[in-house]
Amino acid sequence: MNTDPSTGATEPLCQRCESPLEPEDLRCAVCALPVPISPLADVQQAVTQILRCNGCGAAVRYLAEIGAPRCDFCDSVMEIETPEDPVEQAEFFVRFAITDEQARKALKRWLGGLGFFRPSDLQSRAAVDALKPLWWVGWMFDAEGTMTWAADSNAGSRRADWAPHSGQAPLRLHNVVVPASRGLTEVECRGLIASYDISNVATQPPHHDRATFEQFAVQRSAARKIISGALEAAARNRAVPLIPGARHRKLSVAVLPTRLVSRHYAFPAYVLAYRYRDKLYRAIVHGQDATCVVGKAPISWARVAAVALAVIALIAVVATIATA
Repeated sequence: MNTDPSTGATEPLCQRCESPLEPEDLRCAVCALPVPISPLADVQQAVTQILRCNGCGAAVRYLAEIGAPRCDFCDSVMEIETPEDPVEQAEFFVRFAITDEQARKALKRWLGGLGFFRPSDLQSRAAVDALKPLWWVGWMFDAEGTMTWAADSNAGSRRADWAPHSGQAPLRLHNVVVPASRGLTEVECRGLIASYDISNVATQPPHHDRATFEQFAVQRSAARKIISGALEAAARNRAVPLIPGARHRKLSVAVLPTRLVSRHYAFPAYVLAYRYRDKLYRAIVHGQDATCVVGKAPISWARVAAVALAVIALIAVVATIATA
């Protein structure tokens, strides 16, 4: 057994490589040794019903008292789904730190600071159509291991364009978040992740009026593949500064993990639908940081055209002067 310093929980260890095991594991995530039943026999597997949106694929917890099962994200019809295998469950809930009203004001400030190419009356005319508190879900993992990399670069290429290079380095990753949301896009989640205070968490869903608790969209068998892909992507980012030269191509990496621990988190956010000139747009306000807003906003094509015409006119003037 091993004690996880981040949670204080006692974890069973793999009998071969001593990497921590998680309750749902059938094999060790590092060395693939089958997990014996005895260390995890007392774990209660959660089998639940979820509502799955027919439009965007979002998954939320099913509540019998919901009378009109419409998706909170795209308003499509939702249908009840009962997976045969246990569904991944959030273990830690990051608490909200801003209110509904603060989220509305955050949207207004964001709309007013989007720059010249947005409509001049966007901030004053945009009206919030709907506001929905949401806990979206993701895995957070720590990993240790060794990565090897190989790539071509211009360093030492002499008369050729490229020369081969390779190397090896230790890899240590901490609190890497892999979004599992289907209601929010990957880009939206990535824009929110860095601003979360994960020290302010609860182990039970906090009470919040009208909040939606999103469910993990995939089961355990697919979760490890997603985390492994995120581990490789993180390794690629770590490898790039190690490649000599100013240019490189054909980067490949391989990761040999020695420790991999994942945890299940639910992150707070506000999903706002706002209307501008009879058209709906969506924005996401961070549940703890009112300065962090991601989403879509209208573009003033008249301003874009004016700038384009000005550039064309300037080019014509310069060309006339050059040929005079």
